[in-house]
Amino acid sequence: MQLRNSLAIVVIAISLWTCKEDNSAEVAYEKEEAEIVEEEKILEFGFDINNYIVKRDTIQKGDSFGEILQRNNIGYPDIFKIAEVTKDTFDIRKLHPGKPYTLLFSKDSEKDSLPSPETFIYQADQVKYVVINLKDSIHAYTNKKPVTYVEKTATGVIESSISSTLEEKGLSQKLAYKMADDIYAWTIDFRRLQKGDRFKVLYTDKYIDDTIYAGVHHVKAAYFEHNGDSLYAFEFETDSVKGIRDYFNENAKNLRRAFLKAPVQFSRISSRYNLKRRIAVYGYKVRPHKGTDFAAPIGTPIMATANGTVTESTRRGGNGKYVKIRHNDTYSTQYLHMSRQAVKKGQFVKQGDIIGYVGMTGNTGGPHVCYRFWKNGSQVDPFKQKLPEAKPISDSLKVKFLDHIKPIKQRLDNIFFLEAEPKETENTITEDLTTDIQ
Repeated sequence: MQLRNSLAIVVIAISLWTCKEDNSAEVAYEKEEAEIVEEEKILEFGFDINNYIVKRDTIQKGDSFGEILQRNNIGYPDIFKIAEVTKDTFDIRKLHPGKPYTLLFSKDSEKDSLPSPETFIYQADQVKYVVINLKDSIHAYTNKKPVTYVEKTATGVIESSISSTLEEKGLSQKLAYKMADDIYAWTIDFRRLQKGDRFKVLYTDKYIDDTIYAGVHHVKAAYFEHNGDSLYAFEFETDSVKGIRDYFNENAKNLRRAFLKAPVQFSRISSRYNLKRRIAVYGYKVRPHKGTDFAAPIGTPIMATANGTVTESTRRGGNGKYVKIRHNDTYSTQYLHMSRQAVKKGQFVKQGDIIGYVGMTGNTGGPHVCYRFWKNGSQVDPFKQKLPEAKPISDSLKVKFLDHIKPIKQRLDNIFFLEAEPKETENTITEDLTTDIQ
């Protein structure tokens, strides 16, 4: 009996000791896990956000740098000093409504009745930002978030439209816009695609901070089967000084005309060029309309329909705010009723560059851009002109182009028409971003 009791005591002791051992291991694991969590950093704008109280907001209409800081308990003497010290790096007057900003507060400031921020960060766009240190050694600097480009491929077979095909595959609609407007605008009517038409596309997606998707960057090459034709398109730079890039087929023929069909995307023609137009408001008298009106919401970007030099960017009478571009000795174009212009007189613009935004300035009954087209000094209907093709590749560049597209064409030809989702390639490029905000 005594032996049995002794054995029981030993068993209980071992059990207790084992539990203690297990518990110690668990505590050690929890401690190790806690240490790992503590070491994790959440970096944004070069700061470990975990170390700060973060306040995010957007610039409101009427906001100024001084008012924002004053609302956050920084007095005007300090605001004046900050503005003076940082003026050579960033003009605090250039805060645009709708742009985001971030204030970083020390965690110790929680104890203060009137906490004030240590840092002000203003985001000019998705990539560019300025940091202003508000405490101690006041200074400012500009920087950019890292941008990564990931090369991808996609294929599709048309059932009803290219938009629905891309949507079914979870692909960006910007691919449709680029193929319809930038690449095949003069060779394929995308409103008349046929069931069974199919395409392949080689393109790059843009990411900010490796995780924020910023959309399709550009299309490198494409292939479209339509009406029994096989249509290749390869992007190629023809003028490195002016940064002009065009799309050419496998025989080096330019796929576009010298002019875009319209100065705005996804719009409708609300009024055509008509020299015999009669308007009820004017007693049905003949009031010639020498432009083509494209209806679009206020703020819609207006694009230059061809390369050229801005000869006017001003406001005048019924035209409202407008831009006029001289393309060569034969052709000029004009864009009326803008809400604001985005270019200045004397500036060279490329086809597709944004030159202003749709508005209602001047004589207009609704938001639209009135597109006017001059040929040899006279206003004409652009839709009734046999417009010239874009400038072909020079003989000196043609050999370079053909060598350039060989591996790209081989890649396109080796892409099979599958219904599966496109896969990212390993061709990932991180852009070196070190320049200042302009």
